Order: sequence, then structure tokens, then C-alpha cells
Amino acid sequence: MDAQPPVNPNAPVTPPPVEPARRRLGRKATLIGSVIAVLVVAGVGWLAWELTHPDAPAVAEGSRPGAGAGRRGGGAGGRGPATTVGIAVAERADIPIVIDALGTVVPQATVRVRPQVSGVLQQVLFKEGQMVKKGELLALIDPRQFQMALQQASGQRMRDEAQLEAAKVTLQRFRTLLQQDSIARQEVDTQAALVKQLEAAVVMSKANEGTARLNLGYTRIVSPLAGRVGMRTVDVGNVVSNSDANGVALITAISPIDVEFAVPQDQAPMLQQNAGAFMEAKALDRTRTNVLDTGVFASLDNQVDTQTGTVRAKARFNNTRLALFPSQFVNVQLNVRTIKDAVVVPVAAVRHGNTGDYVFVLKEDQTVALRPVTRGQATVDKVQIASGLQVGERVITEGADRLRDGSRVVLPGAAAALPPEASASQRRRGAGGGEGGERRRRRDAAQAPASSSP
Repeated sequence: MDAQPPVNPNAPVTPPPVEPARRRLGRKATLIGSVIAVLVVAGVGWLAWELTHPDAPAVAEGSRPGAGAGRRGGGAGGRGPATTVGIAVAERADIPIVIDALGTVVPQATVRVRPQVSGVLQQVLFKEGQMVKKGELLALIDPRQFQMALQQASGQRMRDEAQLEAAKVTLQRFRTLLQQDSIARQEVDTQAALVKQLEAAVVMSKANEGTARLNLGYTRIVSPLAGRVGMRTVDVGNVVSNSDANGVALITAISPIDVEFAVPQDQAPMLQQNAGAFMEAKALDRTRTNVLDTGVFASLDNQVDTQTGTVRAKARFNNTRLALFPSQFVNVQLNVRTIKDAVVVPVAAVRHGNTGDYVFVLKEDQTVALRPVTRGQATVDKVQIASGLQVGERVITEGADRLRDGSRVVLPGAAAALPPEASASQRRRGAGGGEGGERRRRRDAAQAPASSSP
């Protein structure tokens, strides 16, 4: 065993180590930080509630007698905050009844010009895409063989006419001799029959001459209608005939031009009743922004398409600007008729409920009344009120989602005139909206003494 050193009784005694005080301070700081964090979270939550619910009344103010009527007087019977709404006045206006449809441009006539006789194509007198008139010369076929045929037919006719003339003279002589009893009646009858045969031959000769003359005229290929010529399908020097599938040219009439469209079968009786009246039709482009041309309603088909439940209709356009092209798709707006002096309101004012359509009507005491109405024809931004509303009455167009029958409302621009007992949030909104109005009031209050000082 090791020997221990002797203990000096006069040596100083060393005290035991003590735990630092900073550990105890750390626990207090943690507790204080937790309390501060909870307070910050509660403050942020309260601020978020105030920002998202500016019209919610405070509990202390709502518990005071009469405070609920000032802060929450907008609901039915004064049980909610007043709501700022937008209004519109019912007025009289003309409502056009318009049918919108998708249509296809179709020409009134499309003709493929084919030669009537066979021959060598000698000249082509048109250009591709050219506008031509009715009867304008398009092409020429070599006419020489047809000229020879015409001369031959003319010579045959002249010969038959000469023979007929000689036969008539002989018949007249035979009749004179028969009166003198110098000739037999049989010879007179035979000569009369010969005259009739020659008359028939003359008729046939004239017909052959007419056919030859007609064939010669067919060597000049002319346009049967006014329109635009398409692409050329044959060149000079080719032998053409009436059996060619492509022909010489394709001509399409484009002025005037038609637009075919389909209307629902429920609207067909309305069109049929107004068929004799003037109904304006507009053709718009695919974006529905540009009006290509304006025309009139032309006709309505006589049966309903059982597969689509629609009826085909047609509108006619002059197409003077050539804005409509055959087989083009356009949007058609057909103005069937116009309702004169109808009571109209904005579309946003009419709402639909379980019992039908209704509007909120603003009364003189700044409350609203729910009133059932009957909806009529509608346009893009206006709707007709057939019954239930009078001209001059004010209806709610904005903020109606938060209203009920008897709710109190605040008009735009009138929130600054709220009574003193109104809620603080409503006063802030009426004075300029939220914290911005409060800052302006404080700034005005700080500047007031300075302006009154000498």
C-alpha cells in the first residue's frame, strides 16, 4: 500500500465546484422566449383575422346595447354587417332577337364549261382566276371543217329549193291542161305528190344547214354565266370534245353568293312566320370580330334533319367586296326581329334560385327586396325582364351573393356618410379603405394645430 502524505492542519480548505449561474439563466430565457413566441403567433393570427374579416364586429362592442344595430344592421332584420353593392337602373331599350350559327359559303351556280363539238383547241382567251361576264369568249376551236359542212348543207338546201320550184311550175301547167281536158288526172296527181316530196326535202335541207351553222357557232366557247374562272385544265393544240371530264374551264358565280347554315328545329317556326319580312343577316369571320358582308335571309328548307335536329337555311349576300369565298366557313348572325321598348337590366342582376329567376331591388331605406321576375330575350350584356320589374327601379348587380331579403346595403361612395355607431371597419372602408384612410386621418389631425398657429 502506498504511503499517503501527511495532512497539514494549517493548509487552506478548497470549496467544492459550484454549477454556473448561466445554466439557470438559460432555462428562464427559454421560458420567456416561448411566451413571446406564443404572443407573436396570437398577434399574427389576430391581424390576419382583422385583414380577412374587416366587417366582423368586436365582442365588446356587440355586447353593448344598440351596438349590434349600428355594426350589424346590414343583415336581414339587422343581424349582419351592411354590404357594399353595385346597382343599375332598369331602363327601356330595343332587344334584337339574333340567331347565331355556323355557315358555309356556297355559290349560286357552278358550271364546268365543256366544248359542244370535237376539234383542235386553237385559242384560249382567258386567264386563271379572271372575272368573266356572261357570253364572254373563252376559247376557240378550229372552225374550218365546220365551215365546210355548213357550205355543203347550204348547197343541198339550194338544190332542193330549185327542184321544188320546178315541180311547182310543172304542177301548175298540168292543172291548166286538165281544165282543157288535154291531160289525164293521174299525171296531175303524180306531179302534186312530187311537189310535196320536194317540200319535205327542202325542210330537211334547212335543218341540216341549221345544224351545221350551230356546230360552227360551238367552235366559239363562251361563258354561260358571270363569275370567276378557275384553273385552266387544257392547253392550246389539244383535241377537245364534249366527253372530256375536266372540260375547258370551271366558272363559279360569286356575286351574289349564298351562305347555308343550320338552325335548331325549335327556331324554325319563328323563321317560317317571318319569312315574308326583311331579316338582316351578317357574315362574320372565324374570330367573330370582322363583318365580312351584310345580306338578307333567303329561304328555309322544308324538312328537319332527323340526325341533327336542325333545319337548313340560306342567306344571300351581294359580296361586292369579294370577301366571301366559295366553301368558306363563316359565322352567321341572323336578326329575326326586334323587341321595341323592352325593360332591360344587366345580365349580372338576374339570379336563379329554386323557385326561378329573381332580382334584388333596392328600396328607399337602403334595404333590398327579393323579387321574382320572368326572364325574356338576352343580349351579350343585357337581359329583358318580361314581368316583375318596372322602368326606373334600381337592382343589385354586384355583391348579391351576400344578400337576403331585407338586407341592408351600402352604395358605392356613400360609405363615408355612415353614422357614428357604424362599425370601425365600415368607417375605415368609407373613409378611403383600411389602413390608408386611418393614416390620412392621423396625418390631417397632426397638421391641424400647425395650420392654426400664428
